[in-house]
Amino acid sequence: MSPMPEENPSEMIYLNNAATSWPKPPGVRAALGDSLARPVFGSGRTAGSQGDDFVTQAREALTRFFNAGPEENWICTHNATDSLNMLIHGFLAGVEGPCHVITTALDHNSVLRPLYEQEKQGRISLTVVPFENAIVSPDAVLNAIRLDTRLMVMSHGSNVLGSVQDIQAIGEILHEHGVYFIVDGAQTAGHIPVDLGKLPVDAYVFTGHKGLFGVPGTGGFYLRDPDRVTPMRFGGTGTDSFSLFQPQEMPEKFEVGTPNYPGLAALAAGIAFVGSAGTNAIAAKAERQTAYIIQELAKESNMIIYNMTPHLPIVAFNIAGMENDDVGFILARAYGVISRIGLHCAPLVHQTLNGGNGCVRLSLSWFTTDEECRAAANAIREVAANAHSALSQA
Repeated sequence: MSPMPEENPSEMIYLNNAATSWPKPPGVRAALGDSLARPVFGSGRTAGSQGDDFVTQAREALTRFFNAGPEENWICTHNATDSLNMLIHGFLAGVEGPCHVITTALDHNSVLRPLYEQEKQGRISLTVVPFENAIVSPDAVLNAIRLDTRLMVMSHGSNVLGSVQDIQAIGEILHEHGVYFIVDGAQTAGHIPVDLGKLPVDAYVFTGHKGLFGVPGTGGFYLRDPDRVTPMRFGGTGTDSFSLFQPQEMPEKFEVGTPNYPGLAALAAGIAFVGSAGTNAIAAKAERQTAYIIQELAKESNMIIYNMTPHLPIVAFNIAGMENDDVGFILARAYGVISRIGLHCAPLVHQTLNGGNGCVRLSLSWFTTDEECRAAANAIREVAANAHSALSQA
């Protein structure tokens, strides 16, 4: 058995980017600092025009990056979870009587919990479509549709298995049957090309702090037809203030209160960075590095890898005979490898994979180096070898 290192390494290897990307590009940090160094001149909220309109800049960046307009149909929120709550509850508020909704076993609690709450309240009946080999089949979605199906909500990319779903085919099926389609793009935005000008989705959700390299507290959604969703929040917008009712114009219909100006400045800078690097280049590098790590881990006989061919830079694994939280603790304390352990807020995925025991997740970003990939793979292999040796001697 090889000895376990006793001290933390001087360099941290951060592989938890599917939760929050780090480090941030220099331009993002600069935009954040610059926005805080000057007063904000928001439209309708400040007399004067001496400052930048960070909200408009973010909306313009989103429109260009995702190829979808008009700009006012991009709504800025706190994060993807916030957006999904607004969309799910807002759409269902406009549906008369109980209806049927579809989601998938790959989805995150930001999708599942709002839907299960709606089911608990008797407003919907819910079908959870299973996955096979990390993929939800369009045929399985078709088979789940009923006469009273009004909505489907699903993740574009799995935050556990790194698989990307065929929302083109699924969206076409849903629209043929008059089903509204909300897509959670928290894991795909910035990692792979997403052209909303071509994809048949009614609403697309993103978050700022992951693949778009923004800061926490930013996110939003795009609405194809704003009339299909009822606002769930009401308050000041800086416009039409004599009216005691929420404006119906976009984006004021859904945006209330003071925006996160610094966060949106950082978001615009993050989108600009991703655009300059190129999503195709980002995806290619991620595919190469992820394949390398999986190839190395698979050399250990006691390694359980849950998806050998992820589309996103995510590796989910367990070491036989070890608890995933123990593996994560050893990697962090002895090797400086920062991972994510547990259920990753996606309980139905883990229920399918291993009865709900969870796993260790590595997630890379554009800033992850090849040397970090090698060091992380070596560290995990050493932990696995030690575990195998200890089990053999027991």
